[in-house]
Amino acid sequence: MISRSFQSIWHHVRYIPLWSALTVTRWHGFELRAGALGFAIGGVMRWFPLARRRFDRELLRVFPDMPRGERRALCRSMGRNMGRTLFEIYHNAEFQTQQDRFTVSGPGLAALEAARAAGKGAIVVSGHFGQWDAVRAVLKARGMETGAVYRPQTNRHYQRRLLAGIEAAGRPILATGRVGTTALVRHLRSGGFIAIMLDEKFADGERLPFLGQPALTSLAAARLALKYGLPMVPAYGTRTGDGAHFDVEFEAPIPHSDPQTMTQAFNDSLAARIREKPDQWYWLLRRWDDA
Repeated sequence: MISRSFQSIWHHVRYIPLWSALTVTRWHGFELRAGALGFAIGGVMRWFPLARRRFDRELLRVFPDMPRGERRALCRSMGRNMGRTLFEIYHNAEFQTQQDRFTVSGPGLAALEAARAAGKGAIVVSGHFGQWDAVRAVLKARGMETGAVYRPQTNRHYQRRLLAGIEAAGRPILATGRVGTTALVRHLRSGGFIAIMLDEKFADGERLPFLGQPALTSLAAARLALKYGLPMVPAYGTRTGDGAHFDVEFEAPIPHSDPQTMTQAFNDSLAARIREKPDQWYWLLRRWDDA
C-alpha cells in the first residue's frame, strides 16, 4: 500500500512541470503556446546536466568529431523541437485543423490512395523525427484515417494526455504487446491503415545498422507487409522555416523482398534525414544496444 501511494505521488510530482507549462500558456494562441513549451524544453536540455550528458553520449556515436559548442546548440534546438512536438500531440485535435501549414509531396501518397481504392490496408513507417503526427494529419484530412501503434507510458498522467492526443489523429490506437498485435492484424486485414514507429530499441529484434551503429530493430512491419501483400510507405513530417510549418513527404513504397532488407531500407531512409537535420530527431531514445 505504501509503495502504491508513493508511486502515485511520484507520478504527480513528475507531471507537475509539464502541467505547469501547459497551464501557464493555455489562454494564448496555438503557435505561441507551442513555442513556449519548446522554449521550456530547450532550456531543460541546456541547463540539466543529466539530459545533456545523455544527449552527448548518443550524438557522439554518430558525430564523434562535432565540436562542443555545436553540440550544445544542437541539444537546445532538439529540445525546442521536441517541446513543440509534445504540445502539438497533446493538442492534436487543434493541430489537425491547421492543414494550411502542411506541404505534401512524394509518390507514396498515390500508393496509399491506390491501396484505399482497392480496399487494401497499408503500413506507414516513420520515426521520432520532425512532427511525425503531421503524417497522420494529412492522411486523415484526405479520408485515409490511420491508426498507430504506441508504447504505453508508466506515468498515468502522461499516459492519459498522450493517448487522448494520438487518438485525435486517427484510430485505432494499439498498444505494443500480444493483444495489440492481434488487433493490428485484424485491422490491416480489414483494409485499415496503421502507422508504426521503427526507430525504437526492440529487445526481440534483429541487429541492423542504423546511423552506422548496430541497433535492435523490429521486423514486424516488413513481415506484415509481406504476409498480407500491403504497401510499406516511409513518411516524414519535417519542420520547415519557423518550425511551425511542415514538409510532409511520402516516399515510394519499399519494394517487397525479405524482412531484413525492407527494414534496412527504412533505417537508411530515416538515417539520411537525421544526418541532414539532426536537430529534428529525438536523440534520447536509447536507440543502441548498450544504452
